[in-house]
Amino acid sequence: MKTTKKCAFCGRTFTANSGMQKYCSVHCADEAKKAKKKRQQDLLNAVEPVLEIQRQEYLTFSKTAILMGCSRQYIYKLVAQGRLKASRISSRMAFIRRADIEKMLEDNPYNRMIPDIRPKRATSTNQKETDKKSQTNAPAPEEILSYISGEEVLSTYKVKQSWLYTTAKRNQIPICKIAGKNYYSKSHVEECLGLTVDIAAITEWLTTEQVFEVYGMKPTAIHAYAYRHSIPTKKEYGILYYSKTHLDELRQIDLMEDDRYCTVEYVSEKYGLSKANIHHITKVHKIEKHKVGVKNLLLKADIERVMTERAAKGL
Repeated sequence: MKTTKKCAFCGRTFTANSGMQKYCSVHCADEAKKAKKKRQQDLLNAVEPVLEIQRQEYLTFSKTAILMGCSRQYIYKLVAQGRLKASRISSRMAFIRRADIEKMLEDNPYNRMIPDIRPKRATSTNQKETDKKSQTNAPAPEEILSYISGEEVLSTYKVKQSWLYTTAKRNQIPICKIAGKNYYSKSHVEECLGLTVDIAAITEWLTTEQVFEVYGMKPTAIHAYAYRHSIPTKKEYGILYYSKTHLDELRQIDLMEDDRYCTVEYVSEKYGLSKANIHHITKVHKIEKHKVGVKNLLLKADIERVMTERAAKGL
């Protein structure tokens, strides 16, 4: 009775003529024999180097890797670490003795690794100890006695939150956080903004255009003048303001030394007029006048013009 079988090589189903038949055709039988011979040859090719290596006393790096069952790069690493000895014969030839391999294995017996102590933890601990020592040896930081909240900085100096954050980070202004709010060192903020006076006490401010209208000073001149005399300034939303009080005080000193102006006493002595007449003439003819302390300074050009007109009229 004929039976149906599955070919051991191609996997097809066929009707066997005898119970010993494994393949469906002669072709499959021949291919199966060739595959068997190939497997045997591959096994010999794999075992033969090992058998040959076992009979050798001096091995190359590649053969050492085959003997130990690891990569060639790992053999180079062992040699570089000094754990495995090697001898260099030339620039392209190096050997390792079998005895050195066995000695390395004897000097490094197997020890069970206990996962309680981790190198990273030890490293971090050592790092912390080093940081503590450096902090101990470092000089004590300057004590900060006064802080100002972020909201006060924004309202006082009229700046934006993003500008405050960037400026504090760039200039390393000390910050402390209380209840989720940032507080900045008041002295550092004032030093960063160039303010050493209480600007809250200053009530009158002038812009650059207003300074030009009042004092006749150009923008470049007022900037240099304010820097030279340390006039308090503030910046609100991109507009620069100057303290009018400080400008008036400095301008009064400058006017006293200015030859373009003269006092009421000088006009009275030169033209023989009383103070009441000079006051009336100044008011009627709108002569430029500046009060410096208790004295009034009059513009000489206006006085001479008015006096010339009065002389022409016979007054």
